[in-house]
Amino acid sequence: MAARATWKGFLKVSLVNIPIKVFPATESSGTISFNQLHGECQSRIQQKRWCPTCNKEVANTELVKGYEFEKGRYVVMSEEDIEKVRPSSTRVIDLVQFDDASALDPMYVDRTYYLAPDGQVAADAFAVFKEGMKEKIGVGKLALYGREYLVAVKPHDKGLVMYTLHHAAEIRGTEGIEELATIPTKVKPQEVQLAKQVIATFEKKLDLNEYRDEYREGLQRIIDAKVAGEEFVAPAVEMPTKVVNLMEALKKSLDTVSANKKPAAKADLKVVKKASRAEPKRRRA
Repeated sequence: MAARATWKGFLKVSLVNIPIKVFPATESSGTISFNQLHGECQSRIQQKRWCPTCNKEVANTELVKGYEFEKGRYVVMSEEDIEKVRPSSTRVIDLVQFDDASALDPMYVDRTYYLAPDGQVAADAFAVFKEGMKEKIGVGKLALYGREYLVAVKPHDKGLVMYTLHHAAEIRGTEGIEELATIPTKVKPQEVQLAKQVIATFEKKLDLNEYRDEYREGLQRIIDAKVAGEEFVAPAVEMPTKVVNLMEALKKSLDTVSANKKPAAKADLKVVKKASRAEPKRRRA
């Protein structure tokens, strides 16, 4: 099935406007969602908007937007108030700055989308800028549905990928994390060397296709068992032990990796030897 665009607009670089389509790059359909039920009768719970002062349910038409400027005190914002600060232009991804692709800190990334040209004329200009942006990332703003987003765009596969970004003011600093103050500023070189050796034993080319959502798969197995009227017995979970002696734990890690590799090789040799001894017997029979 062909992908369906969720948005159409323009990619703007200086005086160049390229008609584009936007496609979601991720999906949440793989997530298992639950409904809230009343345990006694298993009926789905209804969420109602309730006013504790008037002691009654409030209709959607009676709702207004309020900003709490002090505890329990609100200022009401009407749609006319909000319209005063809406971006004047809409459906335009305006790139105003470029830098090396590595300059973008993944911490700022919120959501990911694919960009594709909208029409053959747009495809020609799209191809030129895609090639011109090699190893670069463009940062700008997107005015959409009455609000403004910070975005980053870079080449990806056959097209471009766009990230909506968090603003710097949304990123929390580490100052409030008291536990980070307990980290020593100096470490033992011997422990660092062993740590590097342990890490090196797990190094290989990154391929995220190798990883599955095992939590979701486990939930699905339990759900399938319950639907079938069966009981699902979960495997025992072994809690990790606390590290008391770091050097000892690092050495054991290296020993464990070595031990796991050696038996596999020996087992293969045994199978080969048995097969070679068994072959003459079959022939004599």
